[in-house]
Amino acid sequence: MDTIINMRGIVKRFYIGQPNELEILHGIDLDVARGEFISIVGASGSGKSTLMNLIGALDRATSGTYFLDGTDVAAAEDSELSAIRCRKVGFVFQNFNLIPRTNALKNVELPMMYAGASQRERTFRAQELMALVEMEDRMYHQPNELSGGQKQRVAIARAMANDPAIILADEPTGALDTKTGRLVMDIFHQLNREKGKTVVLITHNRELAKETERIVTMRDGMLFEGA
Repeated sequence: MDTIINMRGIVKRFYIGQPNELEILHGIDLDVARGEFISIVGASGSGKSTLMNLIGALDRATSGTYFLDGTDVAAAEDSELSAIRCRKVGFVFQNFNLIPRTNALKNVELPMMYAGASQRERTFRAQELMALVEMEDRMYHQPNELSGGQKQRVAIARAMANDPAIILADEPTGALDTKTGRLVMDIFHQLNREKGKTVVLITHNRELAKETERIVTMRDGMLFEGA
C-alpha cells in the first residue's frame, strides 16, 4: 500500500497552566492510502478537530510519529511545514473562510501566489478550477454575493489551487442545506475518482460518512476502525 498519511502513537496535550495539562489524543494510529476517500466521524469534543489540525500540519503532536507523504512532520522546520501545507494539502472548512471584498477568482488564486506562481499561471489555473466546480459564471462575484453552496464550491476550487495530494475537509456540508450539500459531496467524489485525490472528510454526520470508502470513529480522544 502506498501510504500518504502514517501516524503512530500520536498524543496531543494542551498545557493550561503549570502544572496542569489536558490530553486530547491518546495514542492515535492511522494509515491512509494514496487515493483513498476516508471519513473521520465523531461528536463534538471527541478530538476529531485536533486530529485534523495534526493531519494538515497546522499543529504538531506532543509525542508519536507522523509521516505526511514521506515527510517526518515532527522533525520538519516550520518553513518546511508551511511549504507542505501550501503544496500537499488543500483545506476546506465549514465556514468557507473566503476573503471578503475579494472576488471568487482572486480567492482561488491566493494559494498559488504564496507558492510563487506567475500572475498568468494563477489566472489560468483559477479559471480552470472555477469551471471544474461549475462556477465560471461567478468568477468576479465577491463572497457576499454568493450563496452558501457557491461559497463552498469556490473554497473547494481554492483548496485545489496548488494541485495538492490531499484534500482535508472539515464539516464541509455543515452550513449547507441537503441539496447543496449533495452537490458539494459530488465534487469530492469527482476529485477522488477522476483526479486521484486523497480525501479526508471530518464530520459528525454518519450518513454522509457512509459514502466514503472507509470510516474511522473518534471517541474520547481515541480512534476506532469502522462506524
